[in-house]
Amino acid sequence: MNPSKRHSDILRLLQQDGTVTIAELASKLGVSLETVRRDIKPLTSNGSVVKMHGAVALPSIVGEAPFEKRMRENSEAKKAIAAALALTIRDGDSVMLDTGTTTSYLARELLGHRRLTVVTNSSDIARTLSTVNDNRVYMAGGELRSDNGAAFGVSAIDFVSNFTVSHAVITTGAVDASIGIMDYDLEEAEFARTVISRGKRAIVVTDHSKFGRQGLVRVCAFNALTDLFTDKAPPRDIGSALKTAGVSLTLAG
Repeated sequence: MNPSKRHSDILRLLQQDGTVTIAELASKLGVSLETVRRDIKPLTSNGSVVKMHGAVALPSIVGEAPFEKRMRENSEAKKAIAAALALTIRDGDSVMLDTGTTTSYLARELLGHRRLTVVTNSSDIARTLSTVNDNRVYMAGGELRSDNGAAFGVSAIDFVSNFTVSHAVITTGAVDASIGIMDYDLEEAEFARTVISRGKRAIVVTDHSKFGRQGLVRVCAFNALTDLFTDKAPPRDIGSALKTAGVSLTLAG
């Protein structure tokens, strides 16, 4: 592959994923780390990319909020997962969603649905689905975090605890075969744990990058779930644990 072709591929990968590490570029392009470093020099010189700590990014996203950056990571996989789950939700259903990039993509997939009742702590999800298609949207109150525009804490948990919905959907930061669904933030984990308890269906949406990770806080065991939607088959130990717990596994796309 010649350098100009690699330059085009580097820019394409950045458009897709936002920020990409040097190691990831080398792996995806099938070249050495030194070749990647050599290739990005002219791109950084002419301002096409910005070099960061062990990674590169497009100049347009360097100033983005953390949530906006996460929306770009594995975006195609998250869109596919959201589309697959949206097909199982009917007009008039009730849905509870925690804040997360995949649930935000799910909200966009649900724009084709009508008369939904939506309960969420995410201002992005509430804004997406309110005032359209005769939906009713309830948003948990409290101070909104600056990074993702979501409310957490006791007041948010108390609010969503008033509802019972058809579909309760959470995202996750980590999936561990022996522990279950995990996250890295205590308040987010506590909120997700409440959400998953309020649905007739208890659903986790996650791309494959979360498999095999171990977070800081346990959200729930696998047997608290009814469904897990993802883009690739999980490792054997996680797959076995899901099967033992009776969780329905759906692979998107």
